[in-house]
Amino acid sequence: MKRISLTQYLVEEQRSNNSIPAELRLLIEVVARACKTISHAVGKGALGEVLGTADTENVQGEVQKKLDIISNEILLEANEWGGHLAAMASEEMESIHPIPNRYPKGEYMLLFDPLDGSSNIDVNVSIGTIFSVLKAPEGMGQPTEQDFMQAGTKQVAAGYAVYGPQTMLVLTFGNGVNCFTLDREMGSWVLTQSNMQIPPTTKEFAINMSNARHWHPPVKRYVDELLAGDTGPRGTNFNMRWIASMVADVHRILNRGGIFMYPADLRDTSMPGKLRLMYEANPMAFIVEQAGGAATDGQQRIMDIAPHKLHQRVPVFLGSKDEVARVTAYHAE
Repeated sequence: MKRISLTQYLVEEQRSNNSIPAELRLLIEVVARACKTISHAVGKGALGEVLGTADTENVQGEVQKKLDIISNEILLEANEWGGHLAAMASEEMESIHPIPNRYPKGEYMLLFDPLDGSSNIDVNVSIGTIFSVLKAPEGMGQPTEQDFMQAGTKQVAAGYAVYGPQTMLVLTFGNGVNCFTLDREMGSWVLTQSNMQIPPTTKEFAINMSNARHWHPPVKRYVDELLAGDTGPRGTNFNMRWIASMVADVHRILNRGGIFMYPADLRDTSMPGKLRLMYEANPMAFIVEQAGGAATDGQQRIMDIAPHKLHQRVPVFLGSKDEVARVTAYHAE
């Protein structure tokens, strides 16, 4: 079988469908290169002295790991000078990062969670990078946070890298989902899965069960039905999986189906969920929908939510569409 590199794939898509403008292609190549660098740092672990916490907190008040900061720096430095971007935003930074004046400005804006699943860094479990690409508004001057306030439907590309036994890059431009595996010897990304599809039905669910006592009634009802197995109303036994790294959980769902849930709960009703709309929920919803799945916040489609702040949080239900539809319907009832 002929091996197709990421570069060849992007160039051929640009030629055949005219679906990937040259600027966007170059931007994705830069992001992919940054993910390769992060993968290298992750792979060294203790040998690279990158494990453990950094004695700092991010804008969310979460203790940062050394690799969180390193990954953030890698993505900023890789993407600053190429001329494809007007600004960037990161889960690890309070405000946006405009492109420095010494570099040319581009027409795209990049959002990213530099290292998702930080709690897994020090125990050698899969973690990842999530990113989303938006178009800068027409006639935009100096970029502001307001320019980033675009619904998920406006994304022109989204993807994630998963740093596991293999390093993989999953991408969508709105015409299906493709997966590339990093060939570590050659240093290139190779297309290994085309047009990935999430099965509409599933017998697997992913949720942090330790929070069950705090859940809202619709989530409790839904999970209780799954746990009742073939003796309950569903008449089917379900398996639970929970990696505590959204990238790894979504990657499993993309390959064999399932539903991932990170609901809001009763502990802090002022906080409408834990995951960030702009850096996690929107790009993952775009990928999941493009693979035939669904993604809601329990009330509506995630990609239809109008953002009002950079670090806005939302509940997330995504994966096999029949199960997402069911748990969403329970919220409506």
